[in-house]
Order: sequence, then C-alpha cells, then structure tokens
Amino acid sequence: MIAAKQASAPAAPLWPAVAAMTALQALVSLALFAPGVVAPRAGLGIEQLSLFSTAAFTISLVSSFWGGTLVQRVGSLRVAALCAVAVCAGMSLALFEGGWALLGAGLMLGLAVGPETPASSALLGRLVPAEKRAMVFSIRQTGSQIGAVVGSLLLPPIAVLLAPSSAYAAVIVCAAIAFAGFERLRPAYAITPPAMPRLGLFDRLRLISADRRMAALAVASIPFSGMQVILNTCFVSFGTAELGLSHVEAGWVLASAQGAGLMGRLGWGVVATRLRSARTVLVMAGVGMAVCALLLGLCGPLLSRSILVLLTIVFGLTASGWNGVFIAEIANLAKPGRVAEATGAVLTASFLGLVAAPLLVALLTPRVGLGGSFVALGLTAAAGAAVLLMERSHARK
Repeated sequence: MIAAKQASAPAAPLWPAVAAMTALQALVSLALFAPGVVAPRAGLGIEQLSLFSTAAFTISLVSSFWGGTLVQRVGSLRVAALCAVAVCAGMSLALFEGGWALLGAGLMLGLAVGPETPASSALLGRLVPAEKRAMVFSIRQTGSQIGAVVGSLLLPPIAVLLAPSSAYAAVIVCAAIAFAGFERLRPAYAITPPAMPRLGLFDRLRLISADRRMAALAVASIPFSGMQVILNTCFVSFGTAELGLSHVEAGWVLASAQGAGLMGRLGWGVVATRLRSARTVLVMAGVGMAVCALLLGLCGPLLSRSILVLLTIVFGLTASGWNGVFIAEIANLAKPGRVAEATGAVLTASFLGLVAAPLLVALLTPRVGLGGSFVALGLTAAAGAAVLLMERSHARK
C-alpha cells in the first residue's frame, strides 16, 4: 500500500529530468563518436572502427536485457550515473590507443549504451502525458546529436593539435561532470516503482510479436539504426579517403549533418504531433536516408562541395532525426507501467542493426569501397520503410 502511494505521488519537475536524460545521451554519443572522428589522426582503419562499434553494440544488446530491470531496482538517475562510470572506464582504455585497448573501450561503452534508453524512457514516460510524448521524447533524443556535433567540431582539432589521447581525456572530464550532476538530481526523482519481471530473449520476442505495430517498428529499426551508426562512425574516414576532404573539413561536414539531425529530432516530433501519425514520419525518414545513402555512395566523389554538404545535411536530417518519434511511439504502444520493458524489447532489434552494419561495412569496404557500403545500406533502409508502409496499409484494412 505504501509502495502504491509512492508510485502515484505527484510527479517531480519535468524539465530537469529532460535535461539530465538529454545530457546522458549526449555523453554516450560523444564517447561512441570519439574513435571515428579522430581516426585519420590516430591511424585507425575501417576494420578497427568496425570492431569497436561491433563490440560496443554487442555488449549493449546484452546489457539492454537487464537495463529495464536495473531501472526498476535503482532508478533512472542512478542508472545514468552508472552509465557515466562506464564511459569513464571506456575512454580510459582508449587512452592507450592500441587495437586491443580500443576493443576494450567498445566493450565498456556497451555497458552504457544498453541501459541508457530504457532509463530515460521509464523516467520521462512517467512524467509526460501520452499526447506530449512525441515532442518531449524528440527533445530528449537531441542528446545524441548534441554529442555528435560537439564530437565532430571539437575532437578532430584536439586530436590534430594535441593528440588523439587528449580527445579521449576530454570525454572523460565530461563523464565525471555528468556523474556528479546525475547523483545530485537523483533524490528528487526517487520512487518505489511496481516490480516488473525480467525479460529474456524469448520474452522480448513475445512482447514484440504480440503487437503487429510494435513488430513493424522493431524490424524497421534494424536498417535505420545500422545506417545511423555507419554515418556517424565512418563518414570522416569516407570523406578523407574518397571525397577529397581534409580531416577537419570532414569533421565539419559531419557536424553539419548532425546539426541537421538535431533539428530533425525536434522537427519530426512537431510533424508527428500535428499529423498524429508517427508511422508517416518514420516512413519519410526511411525513404530520405535511403535516397541520400544511394546518392552519396554512387555520386559522392563527383559532387561539388556545396552540393555534397547539402546532401549530407539532408542525410543527417533523416538518418539521425528519426529516433525521438520512434521511442515515443514505443512508449505510446506499451502497456501502462511497462515502458522500460517495451523499450528494451524493441531496442533489442535496433541493436542487431548496430551490430550487423559495422560487420557488413567491414566485409564490403575492401571490395567495393565505403561508397559501395553506403549503397548497400541505402537499400536496406528502403526495405525498412517498406515494412512500415505495409503494416500501415494492413492496419487500414
């Protein structure tokens, strides 16, 4: 009875929670970006970057299994603080700059990537009414783009002027500051939530398959997530190797794309709210990222600098802008009190894309170059958009 009263107590202020969860995602994104944007200066090849990403997202797939349960036990803000610790540990390993150190960094970062979205969804899902979730969740999802923009703008110059290890050290300082902030906010949002069962792999599959709409979201998120991680991880290397850009120029172009992605996460949230159809927005994003990937892969080296920047901006708007609407739609489809579990279940599929895409790129790039890899990923994104269209058509019948 006491626990029930606690769970139904008046909600704590919304915007400090949104700021904290946005900062958490920005921190994790910054850490994931770091090796990719310093790669030319650090001498990292596509195979090493792919191994780093695969390690991070493989562990994140595993950690997402207990992310929702951990949130139920210790609360969203404590999970956020633990994610900051994992970022510190991962970037500390990256300081050694060896291949095995980078692999270890990826494994540690996976412990932060898996739980951070269920933690945010559980906290914000409790504080935000359903009709406002698309907008608020889109604001929170701008954290990924904030981290990406900061990483693209600041880390390449730090790596060039100082050393790659200095870029990793800067991320460690950010993680330490974030840890202190999360712990300071934690008491204000501490509740005793109702106990939830831990979901294993087959439980997650049953949860997803029980709702055709959620199943379509899960399937479409696989290629969408894969496209996003390759744009973020490999574009700087693609720009310097095949597009004729310098290291810093490639970072600036990627920052422009991620800035567009930040605006997209807000803009797509507004569009979804006005249209009252998250599916329509997700289809538009899927088609957009597919077209951009195909054009960049097939024609990128032939484009003028201004057209290349414009195309990359549209690419970022779509490939990095869809997540907020996606997470909000999961929260809307989830049963009351089960937002964290539903988010973790659907993200299991998303993480498969994050794991598979770097492996696919590592396999294809020696044979067809990074341009050919973008073409292949563009085709998979088009298939993801088709899945959402077919589900939408089925729902209308």
